[in-house]
This record gives sequence, C-alpha cells and structure tokens, in this order.
Amino acid sequence: MRWWILSFFLLPISSGLASQTEPELKNLLEKVIAGANCFTDKYDAEVWHKSMEPRLKKFVAAHETRVEILDQVYCEARRDPQQRIPPDLVLALIEVESRFDPWAVSTAGAVGLMQVMPFWPRKLGVQNQLVRAAPNIRMGCAILRYYLRIEHRDWPRALARYNGSVGRNSYPRLVMQRWQSWRY
Repeated sequence: MRWWILSFFLLPISSGLASQTEPELKNLLEKVIAGANCFTDKYDAEVWHKSMEPRLKKFVAAHETRVEILDQVYCEARRDPQQRIPPDLVLALIEVESRFDPWAVSTAGAVGLMQVMPFWPRKLGVQNQLVRAAPNIRMGCAILRYYLRIEHRDWPRALARYNGSVGRNSYPRLVMQRWQSWRY
C-alpha cells in the first residue's frame, strides 16, 4: 500500500468527537482504518484496470490519477466481506455525484469525488481531506455501506439516503442507469 494511503489510516480518532457519532458508524470507520491492501493477486488488478481505465479516461486525463481512483474504488468497495459494494456501482455514483472532479462542491456543501458532507470527518474525529481521492472514496464507501445495511441491501433506498433524497427516486434511478455503462 502506498505511503499516502497509509497516512490517512494513521490519523488519530479524537475520542471527544467520535463519542458524539453513532457507535455503529464509528465502528465501521475504525474497521476501514485498520484495513489492508485488497487485490488478491496481480490478475485481479490487471483485469480491473484494463476494463475500467479506458472508460475513466473521458473524465480523468492523468493516468496516475485514474489508477489511484480505480485502486481506491476497488479496494474500498470490497473492504468488508459481508457488506461488499460492486466497485462499478461506486464509479457510477462518482460519475453522477462529481463527474470525477475531486474539487467539486455541491450547493449543499458536499465535497469531492463522492460528495461527502464536511460534517462527517468532524463527527468522526478525523482530519478533513475530502478533496483527496483516498479519504473521500474511503469515507463515501463507508457511508454507503452503512446505509445499505440500514436499508437491508435495498440499493435505491440506500442511494436515496446517501444523496439525502429519501422519498424521491430520480437520483437512485440515475445512478442505477449509469451503473449499466460501468458494469464489467
């Protein structure tokens, strides 16, 4: 694992801020921080990169940035064996949320690739680095996984929660449509 990825894992969790957070979400984040490299062999990585990098090229010009995003998405989506998220769904969500712009800020104040609200790092007592791909994807996947569990793996309802649009189905429908173009 690269040193800059490990640097986020090693940030301390402030017990004062973390105690104000839902205990289940705090536990999820602690598991994420403790995680390790996710590709089981070089062929997993090669297949993932060869199938996804050409699609990502229309959004992200730099090869190194594409590789970083693809590595993070794959690893974070598969981090929890009981709550895996299809990595190509995460790519679809990122496309809808930010069109892969790490500097994107929504009208509601959500930041980065997965449009994570800035209160999450504060609530969890971690450093706010939401414009960086690794922490943004890590936190976005942890939040989505949390909502998937609450919604009993009901993808549209979990996506609506993620987007803050519970009761409306236009956002989940759009992400699910984009997912079709990312499937591998």
